[in-house]
Amino acid sequence: MRTTAKAWRLLPHDAPVIDELASSLRTERIVAQLLYNRGVASADAARRFLDASLSGLHSPELLPGVADAADRIYRAVKEARKICIYGDYDVDGITGTTLLVQCLRLLGATNVEFYVPHRLEEGYGLNADALRQIALNGAQVVVTVDCGICSHVEADVARQLGLELIITDHHEPKASLPAAAAVVHPRLPGGAYPFGHLCGAAVAFKLAWALCQKASGGGPRVAEHFKHFLVDGVALVALGTVADCVPLHDENRIFVRHGLARLPHVPSLGLKALLTAAGLHEKATLRATDISFGLAPRLNASSRLGCARLLLELLTTTNHERANTLARFLDGQNEQRQQIERRILTEARAQIETLDLEKHPALVLIGPEWHVGVIGIVASRLVEQYARPVLMIALRHERGDTAVVGQGSGRSFADFPLHEALAACDEHLLGHGGHKAAAGFRIQPEKIDAFREQFCAQALTRLGTKPPAPRLTIDAEAPLSALTFGLVKQLDRLEPYGMENRRPLFLTGGLQVTGTPRRVGGGERHLRFQIAQNRKPLWAIAFGHGENLDELMSDQGRCCLAYTPRINEWQGRRSLELEVADFQAGPEARLV
Repeated sequence: MRTTAKAWRLLPHDAPVIDELASSLRTERIVAQLLYNRGVASADAARRFLDASLSGLHSPELLPGVADAADRIYRAVKEARKICIYGDYDVDGITGTTLLVQCLRLLGATNVEFYVPHRLEEGYGLNADALRQIALNGAQVVVTVDCGICSHVEADVARQLGLELIITDHHEPKASLPAAAAVVHPRLPGGAYPFGHLCGAAVAFKLAWALCQKASGGGPRVAEHFKHFLVDGVALVALGTVADCVPLHDENRIFVRHGLARLPHVPSLGLKALLTAAGLHEKATLRATDISFGLAPRLNASSRLGCARLLLELLTTTNHERANTLARFLDGQNEQRQQIERRILTEARAQIETLDLEKHPALVLIGPEWHVGVIGIVASRLVEQYARPVLMIALRHERGDTAVVGQGSGRSFADFPLHEALAACDEHLLGHGGHKAAAGFRIQPEKIDAFREQFCAQALTRLGTKPPAPRLTIDAEAPLSALTFGLVKQLDRLEPYGMENRRPLFLTGGLQVTGTPRRVGGGERHLRFQIAQNRKPLWAIAFGHGENLDELMSDQGRCCLAYTPRINEWQGRRSLELEVADFQAGPEARLV
């Protein structure tokens, strides 16, 4: 039985507006309702949303700081100065770093290197030791990707070392900017960029686009070989965008829509090998979920386990054998990451079982052998299960230090801004950073008990004695008879799905489980079962609900499902099935 059941909310809708929108678009009413639910209420806005044309990308010259950065980098290339691209270790940072390295080589740069910090030994962002080593290696220009916007001390170190530092980032800036030679960011104070939610790879893409324009004479058009490079580069931006969980509307929707279409056709041997390793190489149409659950975990696994530089090598190698070797290695790393994740999840749940949850509005858990790169994923799963903010602390020795330090990672939800709660507990921490839903921190072991007490007090103040149940937002109620291949094809027009364009969810009640449900997948984590309504049967898959089998059958198999319909293709056969987000036992749904 689940610790905390989700509260189901069925979205209200304005029937006249939806009818008018459906008529204007000449589409099914359900598609118009889904657009309305996502804040797209006019025909013009809906057409822009559904078309997602590449021509809708904003000109790079609008991006604050990009003109100055492009001038400086282009001049450095022409002067044959050594340039180092310093990228973050996650998928967003690696794909953006790959884009800039490839762009500079296409521009004719012969002295380009890259630097990716070690996740476990160096941590996130610019660090002074790395800058000193980069300067020692002869670099004169350092361009960051997906990091640096808060690196005031490091920018000062770069200036002292004689490095020309150019920062490209998308994270939240502080009240003042680092003293870099140039800063490129979609939300710079005083800027007016039309869309402020680009990921780091997209910011790097806009800089690459500006460099291509500069190399093509300075106008808006680019030479043909640069155009091919940029079109292929959209695939890398799609990877970074989906993996970084930025809102999938406006430019991000365009990047992902066209990047997914381009991904199987890019010349990158590494991406082709990765598609094969993920079992996606023969798939007719790639979706954002293929990145989320197929490609990004393999790319991120190596980063989480400390080998991020291999990701960049995979994306840039021109050797077939090396590409296949690296892809297989990343696949193995992902399996290892999953095993580590399952072990930590089991140990964390064992700790929670010893607690009186009524007295713990937040969870602060400690593991002396937990892997720093994986605890954030586990924290996300625990937030989902226990409906509480969760902090997980791994105790470890930092590089060059015999003292044990707690490295923490936390996850939360909209009602509890994690970064604010950590700031309120700042006196107990060595450092912290992040945003509302996710954050990281460092702490001395002897401070953990006092920190836990203060953090839980913050949760009690903000959430009360009983944290709110997680909410599941449902778009529409529909009988099984309404589910057709034509409807699913219409729903495809709303792809790609992701943050702020979630997959549509339907509600159907009065269902009966037929036959015997089965636990499937690694660790029997998923449920597969057949349901029927008015003699219409359909198969359903409920990912992550393997342990909830008894609950599903608790009312003699009568249930209500919240789900997304999809087409399952297997051995040349196509069938409709339901991908279940949640279920309630009983014939009628309980809504809030």
